[in-house]
Amino acid sequence: MVVAELEVYHSRPIAPTRRVALGHMMLPADPPPGFGGILLGGIVANHIGAVDPDLVPDLVRLTNELEEGRRIPQPRLRHRFQVDKVGLLRSRHRLVGEGEALHFEFDDGHGLPAQQVLAAVYAAGQLDPAVRHGVMAALRRAVRWQGGADDDLIAALAGVGVGRPLSTRALRDPRSWAWEVLGLDATATSSASTGAAAGAVHGTSGSGVGRATVQRRFREQVRAAHPDHGGDAEAAAQRIAELTEARRILLG
Repeated sequence: MVVAELEVYHSRPIAPTRRVALGHMMLPADPPPGFGGILLGGIVANHIGAVDPDLVPDLVRLTNELEEGRRIPQPRLRHRFQVDKVGLLRSRHRLVGEGEALHFEFDDGHGLPAQQVLAAVYAAGQLDPAVRHGVMAALRRAVRWQGGADDDLIAALAGVGVGRPLSTRALRDPRSWAWEVLGLDATATSSASTGAAAGAVHGTSGSGVGRATVQRRFREQVRAAHPDHGGDAEAAAQRIAELTEARRILLG
């Protein structure tokens, strides 16, 4: 199942005028980075090693400028970004979910690495400002990535760290997954001690369950998962990573 997709239109590698445009985009990114941000980060990480190192600082500047909504002078990285796709070649990149596993499908047979990276960054710049910051942060992590386009990259882009992969559901329906991981009822009403008062002071996590309740349950579950309290040593790191990510999704 395709969970994120980006079409890139670009000039031929030997063309004297270097151009980049965007086609179809399916980039869900709420909460960020989401499937969309992971795909864009994957595109960057997969191609950044073949980009001229002298161009990388300008690429990072471009992520900051787009994140802040600035007007972008052209060209960047020796390419002009445009809307018109006539006469350009197409590359299509996808993030695919199979069961609980995710993997990238990159179309690398047509364009230059710089074209693919630029397109990913410009696509991130077109996302809603509410999620753009988190996605751009993932892209900057991708610029520094030294490994392959594998599970470790997906985990790093998601912000949970290498060796801590999240399930597909955690990214498809993150809030529902987070409630389940913490063992909370999303429809429950907070108690008098942690409900209205906690919500009034601290805000809520998006349902009747107050922020203080989420924090308390997180601490309880982390304590239970720790090997010193009877938790399975091999599963403890993954469990704690899931709990930490669930808290982040609910509380921000």
